[in-house]
Amino acid sequence: MIGKRIGGRTYYYFAESARIDGKPRVVGQRYLGTAEDIAAAVAGGGPEAAGARHRSFGDVSAVWGTLQRLDLVRRVDSVAGPQRARPTLGLHVALAVLHRATAPETEFEEWWTGCLAQDLVRPRPPKGAITTAGHWRALQRLTPERIARVETVVAEAVLELLGDDGTEALAVDVAQFAAFTAADCTMPSACQDVLAGLGLVVTRDGAIPLASKVYRRENAPTFAALAAELGERHTVVFHSGQAAQLDLGARTGFVGSLPLADHPELLARPASVRRRVDPERFVGLTAFDTVATVDGARRRVILLHSATLHAAQYRAFTSELSTTVRELDGLAAALAAGTHRGDRTQVHAEMSRIIRGRRVERVLNTSLTGSRAGELRLERRVDEAAVARLAEEFFGKQILVTDRDWPVAEVVTAYRARTYLDSTFRWLTGSAVAGPSPRWEWSAHRIAVHALVSVLAATVTHVMRREADRAGMNLSVAELLDQLRGIGETVLRHRSTGGRPRTRRILSDRTERQQALFELFGLERFAPG
Repeated sequence: MIGKRIGGRTYYYFAESARIDGKPRVVGQRYLGTAEDIAAAVAGGGPEAAGARHRSFGDVSAVWGTLQRLDLVRRVDSVAGPQRARPTLGLHVALAVLHRATAPETEFEEWWTGCLAQDLVRPRPPKGAITTAGHWRALQRLTPERIARVETVVAEAVLELLGDDGTEALAVDVAQFAAFTAADCTMPSACQDVLAGLGLVVTRDGAIPLASKVYRRENAPTFAALAAELGERHTVVFHSGQAAQLDLGARTGFVGSLPLADHPELLARPASVRRRVDPERFVGLTAFDTVATVDGARRRVILLHSATLHAAQYRAFTSELSTTVRELDGLAAALAAGTHRGDRTQVHAEMSRIIRGRRVERVLNTSLTGSRAGELRLERRVDEAAVARLAEEFFGKQILVTDRDWPVAEVVTAYRARTYLDSTFRWLTGSAVAGPSPRWEWSAHRIAVHALVSVLAATVTHVMRREADRAGMNLSVAELLDQLRGIGETVLRHRSTGGRPRTRRILSDRTERQQALFELFGLERFAPG
């Protein structure tokens, strides 16, 4: 322990010495404080904190660590070529991705000012070097050619990370990639609904984006045209609403879903024919793997039943049924009280309005007696047996179709890629503060940069989601980041005792799952030392 006399006061340090080239040198030093500080610590107290602030730790450090593993800064700088500007374009792109993935609802400069990222970026940019306007000026150097090249080099990094697992790719359409709101610019007509969608080529394992194609609403291609362009060398993934645009009898390379009503013979098969898919990855999911005629050809079809989806659909149905019954009972009460003076035709129309277009029509029995206004009476009854039949026939079920000979679990994984991507892009772009100022308009270049940042953020977060899934944690990107965000950091600032104010960083307590993620992503290296 050594003491240093500064400004008439003595400050103590714990010093670690070692011999270097045969000479004693101080190789480590830790500040302990004044004699009063040390005495208070021995007594179980400590210097009183002058202030504290809380900031997110887990999500920022995990995303930044993944960016480092993908070597994104260096790869983007290699695309940009020699640069005089500091920070470099690579760092600006990395910060844009980090911001989009962890705080899309916060304006960029406000996010940077209080963010953990300031302690992670090395070398740390000079104070005032990172501003919103300067950030977007730097991103203007992303020409269309550079954007395409950045996607390519990042895709190379992903494939290197995945190894053989990344050789198979899927083509997916994210139909509602972004819809800008009036809050994003002062000319809503020029900004709102600028983008119609995004075509993606993604890895089969993890749905990690490798390439993208943005299309504008005014000239949006049909899904068939997009599938022909993106799916020429990849497996096309589609949902039941898009199936009619594809000739599945002649097409090759696809995984998709079919309308349930098109195959009543499959829906009628008993539960005993279904087998569990993968209890660890897909809890409560069973499947019946068979063949059926689709667009005039015999195709492999898989009838799926999800216990989780069944329960959710049953809850939604019972809620809808309760609402319908309540409205019918209100109409019946009005008729009985004589406050509804409509004739029989008008009451029938009112009943049809309440029930029309709903599955509750299959389980409700209604009768209207009387012939004249004031004499009409309504009775209704819920057929519980019909409810059970409806639940058994439809709830929790999907029909997948494919020409691939993959195991059922892999077919399900490929099909769900679109669901995960839709969820991810809603999270990344739904509340994104993409521009530096409401005065800026959505030019073609800004749209291209916005798309690149969003796609790269999806790439990074889907790499993380894949790793969590491999570790037995099947989470969406939003759920994963929410768990990581729960790992917070408190920064305590202690009063000055004559030198610079001292700070102490403390991580929050972690749940069992948060601790598992902490270890999975190696967050210890970013934690306070």
